[in-house]
Amino acid sequence: MTIETISETRCFGGTMGFYRHASETNHCDMRFSVFVPPAAEDGKVPVVTFLSGLTCTEENFMVKSGAQRVAARLGLMLVSPDTSPRGEGVPDDPDEDYDFGLGAGFYVNATEAPWSKHYQMYDYVTRELQSVVFDNFPGDADRHGLTGHSMGGHGALIIGLRNPQMFRSLSAFAPICTTLHSPWGQKALSYYLGDDKNRWSEYDACEVARNVSDNSAYSRILVDQGANDPWLAEQLKPELLQSACNSSGLPLQFRSHDGYDHGYYFISTFIEEHLTFHADQLKA
Repeated sequence: MTIETISETRCFGGTMGFYRHASETNHCDMRFSVFVPPAAEDGKVPVVTFLSGLTCTEENFMVKSGAQRVAARLGLMLVSPDTSPRGEGVPDDPDEDYDFGLGAGFYVNATEAPWSKHYQMYDYVTRELQSVVFDNFPGDADRHGLTGHSMGGHGALIIGLRNPQMFRSLSAFAPICTTLHSPWGQKALSYYLGDDKNRWSEYDACEVARNVSDNSAYSRILVDQGANDPWLAEQLKPELLQSACNSSGLPLQFRSHDGYDHGYYFISTFIEEHLTFHADQLKA
């Protein structure tokens, strides 16, 4: 698959790059970012993919998190895709709001028109992006971790729990833990999947966690949450994820942090601990 380089620059001895390719899955151009650490000069390195949240692009995590310094030291390659399809003909929120459509793909495969043609983000992350990354960059597909924030934390949990053969480590920052009981999730899935809520369960992190087939696939799942997050009670509901993991026996480590909110000051504070967690899980 051909990819176009938008920009590349040196960063902590490695390379920070932004790229674009024609997506057969989403029927539009998709953009993504990759940080290649200096350790890749000696061979393939483990990879951590970060899924971003509402309104974000492939740039937010790489620009705001400060993750490259840590990834360079740990020898991790970082990957961050855009959060939705974009471009001419890609439908947006009919209400012109921020929480649906462009920048809000929710990492699902839409089944309802007009969204179904382009919004196939679950397949994009689990199939096409895998080929794009591992065919073009020095990452080791057998040592791949997954994390994300907010909507991307929801994406990381549902994708990681449903695809343990693809990922060896899993974490999340302030994830939307239940799309079934979150106004953000309810709006998005009603458009993308229709009104039958039975079809929503495969994209609800709590339902996936409660019904996971193998609770030993991950030795530990790390989730961090800011206790001062303004979306905590209405949209995120981590207590439901804790209950679901307790029910199924999933090894969830949930940490709440006083004084922290939902933004990148929170992420940048704990990104080193998350990347260290992934590096430990991804050792050869």
